[in-house]
Amino acid sequence: MGEVDLKVRDPNELNSHIQVNFADVFGEPDGVRSMDCVWENSYACFECGKNLCYKIMTFFCGLCIALEWGCEFAMITFNHVWCWTPCLRDFSITMGCAQKFFGTCVSCCLVPFCEGCGAFFSKIKISKS
Repeated sequence: MGEVDLKVRDPNELNSHIQVNFADVFGEPDGVRSMDCVWENSYACFECGKNLCYKIMTFFCGLCIALEWGCEFAMITFNHVWCWTPCLRDFSITMGCAQKFFGTCVSCCLVPFCEGCGAFFSKIKISKS
């Protein structure tokens, strides 16, 4: 079992689309400014609310949700290993035989007919008058 990296928690950048920093959500354009104390306290309230709410939700729900997703991916893996992959392998073996059979039938019956039609229609000449 691999070690959990406590510093880099999204090494594959799965959630890089989620911007939850104050500067990614709020920005005052030039020419419009709130008071400095409002801006600074808004930052503090935003960060405190975001962090506290996230920590409470992960404390109460994170372990159960992680367990459920672990079970879900275990079921998906089980189905692929024990059901889907053997079924697909069986299907591909069976269809390989069917492909050879029908390919031979087409080569014996349809190819001569199509070659004859092609030779017949290749002699047609169209001229504009």
